[in-house]
Amino acid sequence: MPEVRLVGPQGEQVGIVRIEDALRLASEADLDLVEVAPQAKPPVCKLMDYGKWKYEAAVKARESRKNQATTTLKEVRFRLKIDDHDYETKVGHARRFLEAGDKVKAMIQFRGREQQRPEMGVRLLQRFSEDVADLGQVESAPRQDGRHMVMVVGPLRTKAQQAKSGDTPSDNEDNKARTREKNERRARKTQQRQEKVSTSPKDAKPLSNSMADYLPDELKNL
Repeated sequence: MPEVRLVGPQGEQVGIVRIEDALRLASEADLDLVEVAPQAKPPVCKLMDYGKWKYEAAVKARESRKNQATTTLKEVRFRLKIDDHDYETKVGHARRFLEAGDKVKAMIQFRGREQQRPEMGVRLLQRFSEDVADLGQVESAPRQDGRHMVMVVGPLRTKAQQAKSGDTPSDNEDNKARTREKNERRARKTQQRQEKVSTSPKDAKPLSNSMADYLPDELKNL
């Protein structure tokens, strides 16, 4: 008579029993007898609610697919002598990528003799990492490869983590509002720097052409 290794509904080991005894125990417990390891010798069967088990397996499969949300690598390119407006635009793109849970590869393309000034590229990428530090962290430090210098920034929260936490539309709106506020602050700082640069000594005018202007009237006639 065929025998099976029987496992109880709570995972307890019942032992090796005849198949008809396993079927009888399943009927008495109002459960199903499910073969879970047919290749074993003897085969392993478990007492369970097959309908409930199938439902729970489907739920776990959906959760697994949700947690496997792929993180893509987005690219943002800079010129070494990039102007402030273009820089802020690139940073805005990178912040959106990181906020969506994607990685960002920041790349600088050197031109001509710029290859001889790698420290300028490092400073630019460090500035970039600081401007996105609230959304991402450096995973790969700046490294030069010929005419290019590359740095990789990873998101603080991956797509899987976002899906697990269940971010709501209102959360996304709050994040966008904070991003706009940060961009506005950076734009104001940039404008202030430009205003300081545009003000030079040659633009300044003397308050008075003569020290006589500061003398009392009775002394001016002496």
